[in-house]
Amino acid sequence: MTNEKNLFAERPNRFPWPPVIYVIALVLGALLGWALPSPWFLGSTSELLLGFGFIMVLVALGIDFAAMTTMHRAKTTIMPNRGSRHLVTKGVFAFSRNPIYVANTMLVIGAGLISGIAWYFPLALIAAYATQKLAIEREEKHLESHFGKAYRDYKKRVNRWI
Repeated sequence: MTNEKNLFAERPNRFPWPPVIYVIALVLGALLGWALPSPWFLGSTSELLLGFGFIMVLVALGIDFAAMTTMHRAKTTIMPNRGSRHLVTKGVFAFSRNPIYVANTMLVIGAGLISGIAWYFPLALIAAYATQKLAIEREEKHLESHFGKAYRDYKKRVNRWI
C-alpha cells in the first residue's frame, strides 16, 4: 500500500487520458457513421432529438466552463496528468466529483443526437468506462494521498459521476 500511495503522490497519470479518450470517441463515431450508417428516427422525432442534442451540448459546455472556472479560482490544475494543489468541492464539484468527465460524456451523446449517428451512444459509455479505469481511479488515489480524510469525507458526500 505504501508503494502504491507513493506512486500517486506526485501526480495521478503521466498521460492526459480523458481528453484523448473523448476525442477518439468523437472521431470514431463519425468514421463509423460514415462507414456503417445506422438507422435513425425520421420526421418530427428527428427534429426533437436534434433540439435535445443542442441543449445537451450547451449544458455540457456550461458544466465544463463552470468546472474549469472553479478549478482556476482554487488555483489547481485542470490537466488530468498533473498533481492537484487544492481539493475542490464547491460549485459543480458539490454535485459530481468528476463534472468535466460527465460533461464530456454528455458532449459525445449530444453529438449523436445532433448528427443522427447512433454509434455515439455506445462510444460515450465506452469512453466513460475507459476514463474511469485509466484516469478517475488513479486521480482518486492521488487525491487521497494528498488530502487524506478531507477527500474521503468528500467521497462519502458526492458521487463519482452524478
